[in-house]
Amino acid sequence: MYLLKPLALLAAAALAICAVSTLHAANEVESISTEDFVEEASAKGIAEIETAKLALEKARSEDVKGFAQMMIDDHRRANQQLGELAKSKDLEVSDDAELINQAKAMVLQLRSEESFDKAYMNNQVVAHQQTIELFRRGVKVDDEEIAAFARETLPKLEQHLQHAERINGALPEN
Repeated sequence: MYLLKPLALLAAAALAICAVSTLHAANEVESISTEDFVEEASAKGIAEIETAKLALEKARSEDVKGFAQMMIDDHRRANQQLGELAKSKDLEVSDDAELINQAKAMVLQLRSEESFDKAYMNNQVVAHQQTIELFRRGVKVDDEEIAAFARETLPKLEQHLQHAERINGALPEN
């Protein structure tokens, strides 16, 4: 029972930090503009880094801490690369500090360290599934350099998902 509230809070935090300012019509699911891809991808990268920083502080499992450090390192590199590409093309990257702060506040409300580990890893599975879908759409953007970035980043995201699923499966449910 106590686990459901932390999981719900973490899920809400993930949705808040992954929200985008524009909604796509149902018939546009397969396509995304270069601008929207850059904004959404950078927002998801920021969210990964910020939640991973909290995981380094709150997690008990060494596997979870190791995964969190990998998220910080890999997503920081990807965000830097995307930021440089975006700047060269006069595109905006996400920088919504308010959403990040809201997510941090929600995540910090988690009650126990055990539930944090499971909640964080559950979140990572869902977040990486969503990010992989975004990057699959990103390989189809009009800008070839941005599409190449999405194509080159996709295998790393798929590795992250597999790693997250492995760790999540090994953690106790309570």
